[in-house]
Amino acid sequence: MTLRTSFFATLFFGAALVSCSDNNTEFSIVRNISTSGITIKADIDNIEYDSLTLIFTNISTNEKTVVDYNSQFDLLAGIYDVEVNASAKRNTLVYSLYGKATSITISDSKPELSINIYVINATSTDFIIEEIFFTGTLYPNNSQYVGDNYIKIYNNTDQTLYADGLGIVESKFTSSNKFNYTPDIRQDTMAVQALYVVPGSGTDHPVEPGESFLICDIGIDHKATNPNSFDLSAADFEWYDKSTSASNTDIDSESVPNLDKWYCYSLSIFSLHNQGLKSYALVRIPNTIAKEKYLVDYKYDYEYINSTNVGEFQMTGEAYKIPNSWIIDGVNCSIETVRLWDILPTSIDAGWTYCGTVNHDKTRYFKSVRRKVLSVDNGRVVLQDTNNSTNDFNAKCTPSLIEEQHSATNADGDAATDITYDGVTKVDNKGE
Repeated sequence: MTLRTSFFATLFFGAALVSCSDNNTEFSIVRNISTSGITIKADIDNIEYDSLTLIFTNISTNEKTVVDYNSQFDLLAGIYDVEVNASAKRNTLVYSLYGKATSITISDSKPELSINIYVINATSTDFIIEEIFFTGTLYPNNSQYVGDNYIKIYNNTDQTLYADGLGIVESKFTSSNKFNYTPDIRQDTMAVQALYVVPGSGTDHPVEPGESFLICDIGIDHKATNPNSFDLSAADFEWYDKSTSASNTDIDSESVPNLDKWYCYSLSIFSLHNQGLKSYALVRIPNTIAKEKYLVDYKYDYEYINSTNVGEFQMTGEAYKIPNSWIIDGVNCSIETVRLWDILPTSIDAGWTYCGTVNHDKTRYFKSVRRKVLSVDNGRVVLQDTNNSTNDFNAKCTPSLIEEQHSATNADGDAATDITYDGVTKVDNKGE
């Protein structure tokens, strides 16, 4: 996660109706939008804006409309994601700022919108998520294999970091379902359904600059069960669950130590969401909060209305809370055709990444999301970290372990040949 300074931008849009065709339906109305009412309040005094750009992305069509500050433009009525890109100066410093609001309806009424924009700083100060392999592999008969998903965590700094106490969480909510949850905690708190923590006293698990460590579902050689999978018996940690179901039990690897399980919603075993509709985050829980205290004080019970074709239903749910101040890095994952919102706030992740392009995408297997290489300095790889997963990650990549082990890239068993830093940038002669 990077250091940021918060700004507050309030956008007021005036709208006038103009018919674009004889078929004057809601989504054929062109709105003449004026940005002249935009005001910006900055926490930094004496700041001068060099540029301010708005990007309106129609969620239904994915069409983007890019406009400058103080302009007028036409926009079809609909539901939009609205992004703000700005550059500014103060004294000798130059700032890049970014903000985003999702699922904004622009229809018959004049839309009024408030967006927080943040300074983007590309220097990491802690661990970051390097790769998430959530899709899994397939047996040779094309049936789904379970148990070989993993997450790589990277030390992107120039100092030794310690993984002790580092937690990995999966979001409770999915990006394909959006409700008005009450109480609404989303702007400053993440609702999670799984929390696993690296054990240790503080200095037991050092990670050198430019090195990563691997956590996985089941730390075994999966090729023994599925020839199209790969070997995870050398992983650093696995998440292990004592199942309450005799027919659905976990495997406790002899060679890979277990993460400390703080909470999981499942009464059997936990696996990453294999379509990629969840968000993930690395967290550091304050030393003053032990597991027992957390499980009592950070329970989240919520309500929402589920509107269906046959009526509205009052629903309840439960999860656990992770304050944003505990999050050191976060990644939104989704699928373009079903995505309704980004679960993490813009201050944590201003974008999202993916492996599947449609719901239940059959091509998503054997794919992962991998963080892009920013530079290679004296052999140390520096990964890109702008807190925007759309920009920071290569989507739908061949996973790094499949490359390194030259294991299968599909159900037919075709082996990986190239080794890359990030799923795109090739590594010459590595592993030869």
